[in-house]
Amino acid sequence: MPQIQEAQPKYLQIAHYIRDQILRGDLRPGDEVPSERQLASDWDVSRPTAARSLEALRTQGLVEKRQGSGTYVRNLDVNRRARELYGRARQTGRIYTPGEYAVITSAGWQEAPDHVADALQLRPGDRVVRRRRVTNNDSGPITLSTSWFTADVTRRAPKLLDAERITEGTLLYVERETGRQGSYAEDRMCARTATEEEAADLELPQGSPVLVVHHVVYDLQDHPLEFAEATYPPDRWAFEQGYPLT
Repeated sequence: MPQIQEAQPKYLQIAHYIRDQILRGDLRPGDEVPSERQLASDWDVSRPTAARSLEALRTQGLVEKRQGSGTYVRNLDVNRRARELYGRARQTGRIYTPGEYAVITSAGWQEAPDHVADALQLRPGDRVVRRRRVTNNDSGPITLSTSWFTADVTRRAPKLLDAERITEGTLLYVERETGRQGSYAEDRMCARTATEEEAADLELPQGSPVLVVHHVVYDLQDHPLEFAEATYPPDRWAFEQGYPLT
């Protein structure tokens, strides 16, 4: 029979908390993470437990220890998931970290493609708003993402039709304007070659591999609030998950 799993060990809870700070961008490359002594005090755990949490982060490749100095966030090319973007937006009011910015390449009405209609529980051909953006940092484009919203959501959140950045991100804006709270999300992902349009937006050679994620946000009544497709270029890692083997 299935059994309820025990809570994660304390050292993993600490490690995952710091990992989330790194992936959200709250801790940036070169930033020092709390010391063993500080973690032991903040989390009310023993020094060995605190040390084990830092070792777990080093094993994951997120931090490095500098002899006689401390432990610091490594310089990693990380594709943040929607959950990290939402977490940062809720915490800071801004969805992107310093040095990142989005260019809205298009925003307007169109007939829903079949896969969009299915995700938003619409009839094929219903009109939706398509909002397409390219996220950049100092090195150039790092993510291409396209969001679709129903006509009902757009009537109450008209900025979705403007080709201007929404500082807090579209989901928090939609929540505020519609009163519908995002409750949970589902992701599906695959790898394939970039389309001609994707290659141009991400400044990739034709035929480059990309990681594609279909992301649906549901409200408290289990109704879809947003459907998004994110396209990530190669050579940047994304989606880290740990799991038990027994």
